[in-house]
Amino acid sequence: MKKDIILGGVGGQGILTIAALIATAALKKGLYIKQSEVHGMSQRGGDVQANLRISSKPVMSDLIPEGKADMIIAVEPLESLRYLNMLDKNNGWLITSSNPFNNIPDYPDIEEVYNEIRKIPRHVLIDANEIAKQAGSVKAANIVVLGASAPFIGIEYNYLEDAIKDIFSRKGEDIVEMNLKALKAGYDFARENK
Repeated sequence: MKKDIILGGVGGQGILTIAALIATAALKKGLYIKQSEVHGMSQRGGDVQANLRISSKPVMSDLIPEGKADMIIAVEPLESLRYLNMLDKNNGWLITSSNPFNNIPDYPDIEEVYNEIRKIPRHVLIDANEIAKQAGSVKAANIVVLGASAPFIGIEYNYLEDAIKDIFSRKGEDIVEMNLKALKAGYDFARENK
C-alpha cells in the first residue's frame, strides 16, 4: 500500500487537522508515514499546503514528486487547482469543497473554477459547508472533505473514526459525535457521487 496525498486550502480551514487525522489513522493501521507542511501566511487567509506520504514500507522522503500524487484533498476549490501539476493525471483523485474562500481581489469566476475541476476524470466536488451545517456546524467542513476522500485513501473507514475520537476527545463527546457525523456525511456523498 502506498498513497501520496497533497492537502491544500486557506489558513484556518483545518488542512493540518485533516493531515493529523489521516496520519493518526495510518499509524493505527500500522503504516509508515512522512509529512511536510507549508504554513506561510496560514494564520488566516494565506494558502496552506501539506504533503502526506503513507506506505506499508518505510518512506524515505516527505516530498511528493511532480505528477506522482495519488490524491489532492482541498478545502477550497481554487486551492485545489494550485496543485494539479502534482497529481497523477491518469489515476489521481481530486477531492475538494465547492465553497470558495474569496481572499483575493481577483478571485476567478467560480463557475470557471468548477469547470476546471470537472475536467479531472476522477474528482469529487462537494458542498462541504452545507453538509457540515447539517451535521451540526459549518466548522466541520474540513471533516466533510476528509469523509469525501475516505473511499480513496486506502485506509479503512473505522481507522479514521478512531482518529477523530482520539484527536477530538478532549473537546467533549458532542464535538466527537458532530465530527463523526460530518465524516460519514462526506463519505456517503463521495460513494454516491464518484
